[in-house]
Amino acid sequence: MEARIKTVPPVLKAVAPLMEDGHSHESISRAVSDVVLEMPMPRPWYATISVGLILLSILGISTAILFWEGLGLWGINNPVGWGFAIVNLVWWIGIGHAGTLISAILLLFNQDWRTAINRFAEAMTLFAVMCAGIFPLLHVGRPWAIFFILPYPNTMALWPQFRSPLLWDVFAISTYFTVSLLFWYTGLIPDLATLRDRMPKGIARSIYGFFALGWRGSARHWFRYEMAYILLGGMSAPLVVSVHTIVSFDFAVSVIPGWHTTIFPPYFVAGAIYSGFAMVLTIMIPAREWFGMKDFITLRHLDNMAKVMLATGLVVCYGYGCELFFAWYSGSDYERTMMWYRGFESPFAWVYLCLLLCNLVTPQFLWIKWMRITPIPLFIISIIVNIGMWLERFVIVVTSLRRDYLPSSWGTYTPTIFDWAAYIGSIGLFLTMMCLFVKFLPMISIFELRLQHHLMKRGEIR
Repeated sequence: MEARIKTVPPVLKAVAPLMEDGHSHESISRAVSDVVLEMPMPRPWYATISVGLILLSILGISTAILFWEGLGLWGINNPVGWGFAIVNLVWWIGIGHAGTLISAILLLFNQDWRTAINRFAEAMTLFAVMCAGIFPLLHVGRPWAIFFILPYPNTMALWPQFRSPLLWDVFAISTYFTVSLLFWYTGLIPDLATLRDRMPKGIARSIYGFFALGWRGSARHWFRYEMAYILLGGMSAPLVVSVHTIVSFDFAVSVIPGWHTTIFPPYFVAGAIYSGFAMVLTIMIPAREWFGMKDFITLRHLDNMAKVMLATGLVVCYGYGCELFFAWYSGSDYERTMMWYRGFESPFAWVYLCLLLCNLVTPQFLWIKWMRITPIPLFIISIIVNIGMWLERFVIVVTSLRRDYLPSSWGTYTPTIFDWAAYIGSIGLFLTMMCLFVKFLPMISIFELRLQHHLMKRGEIR
């Protein structure tokens, strides 16, 4: 009987553990910190950062040429004044939402399964917001004059237009990045002290010690840490809803058919969480394989994340249905014509059909448990979802702008090589930052894993 139990595949267990057995506090510390201190980077890491640096160089070259020649190098025109820049802005901001959700909201709801993945998600949030922030700077045309947006005292009284969604984006994104950075850094402090104590004397140890802020693990330190961490978590949680709601106002406050709808704020928030969880899975599944973290990032984590992605995907499906229903029920010929044009007559109708396939059909496979807990199919689904969410942003921006109320103002849009260079270059920036993160900082929270191990031994969680 005992032999038969041992032959049961782990994927068929009713509840996978949060952490595999056989670990101690010391083994947990070594397994995570050795990736930074002793473990040579695997070959896929070198391949990934090489690709990232190549794409990042493309971003730098294309941006330099863009500054010299102007925005005419992009495909934007009249009436499609928004192109890849705004598409990429909304896409990257959406990806950054999963980090705050996993770290802050799941922390406030005391969800233990967040422990092994929150550090990934927090880092992904910061790097995604950095990638997003590039595009508004480039899109304004004169980034050296961007300080005009800020409400600083000046003798000429050049105050920003507070009714402009562009200004709302500046405040929302900068606040989101600042709070997320503080939340991420606060969680790192005990682990930075661990690296400081394990590091041999030298410059690296001094750097880790400087950022550890004199952490010694005393009762006073832990009391202040927990207080600060929970307060920052409480501040971060509303940002999940507020930031992408404000980004959706870029569209919803206009009168353009296809944009002027009240469903956009919750629809955008659900889509942001949807794409964010897909991106976390996209980077976490290879990392757990390359760095031997399967004992800490278990099938239970994959299962839970896939369930959240499925739930938010269904909300996105509901949003698609609402768009169609509102266009029909409104009685507006402009809205009805726009939706018909988007799906059947537009040159980008195939893009709309592809996004429906990626975002509606593909995630339905996650109803099958085997698909949720098998890394390779889940990795493929997560990539397809990210592609579908980018296509969704493209459809929302371009197809609505190409045809306005007046046929005389209709136009077309064709992205140029510089549009694509900025997009793939931002992906290179993201890959490079993620590779540097796993090289120099613990990818999993060491002290939270140790606390979780202690609670599992006491039988308080499983």
